[in-house]
Amino acid sequence: MEAYSDFARVYDTFMEDTPYEKWIAFIDDCIREHNISPRIVCDLGCGTGKMCNVFAARGIEMIGIDSSEEMLMAARENAVENNQSILYLMQDMSEFELYGTVDMIYSCCDSINYLLEEEQVLSTFEWVNNYLEPNGLFIFDMNTRYKYENVLADQTFADQTEDAAYIWENYFDEEEEINEFVVNFFIKNEEDKYIRTEEYHYQRAYSIEKIKELLKASGLELIGVYDDYTKEPYHEETLRATFVAREKGKGKEQ
Repeated sequence: MEAYSDFARVYDTFMEDTPYEKWIAFIDDCIREHNISPRIVCDLGCGTGKMCNVFAARGIEMIGIDSSEEMLMAARENAVENNQSILYLMQDMSEFELYGTVDMIYSCCDSINYLLEEEQVLSTFEWVNNYLEPNGLFIFDMNTRYKYENVLADQTFADQTEDAAYIWENYFDEEEEINEFVVNFFIKNEEDKYIRTEEYHYQRAYSIEKIKELLKASGLELIGVYDDYTKEPYHEETLRATFVAREKGKGKEQ
């Protein structure tokens, strides 16, 4: 089954502890530090649009991109509930298309780890570079190999609410550097019966050096790599590496 199909129905319920406020605070700090005033912003891998809603409420024109139709349906419902006008596009981030340039692009919650080939990551970075305004910011995070090997590998997680439950199993292939998530959902239907569905998710671990190399190849300028949305440098036990890059300035010599 396609990733994030049935999961989309219960995503916000099970992800309620996701530190969106921390991520947004980091992005805000970067905006202030680099003295930009974003008017148009793109969220790559926007999911149910939680972060899009926050920025849209500030008067920023938001574009959300995701490859899951079900997640985008939830995002559009959330936008209506929050009285926000947000453009949502169902696209593969490795070949996304916008109608023009934007001031900032971000990608949170390890979305880029879902790109299993280096060529896909490079393509994503190249399109980011193409659609960013001169000196526009690109902020994204990635799960590290350390996390896959020491936190997720061969572990099982479970959670339940009144209307749903899941069992989440992880398998990390050290040679292929691929983490497989097998997720079984039990979701109560209108007849108060629990329907079981199964989804498979795959993410790849990339070294920090490889991502630096791909950013450089795309034409983007790396500003820094940090430990999980703090201004502390990443280290060997970082679980979520946060990258800040920017467009070098279109029309200038590179």
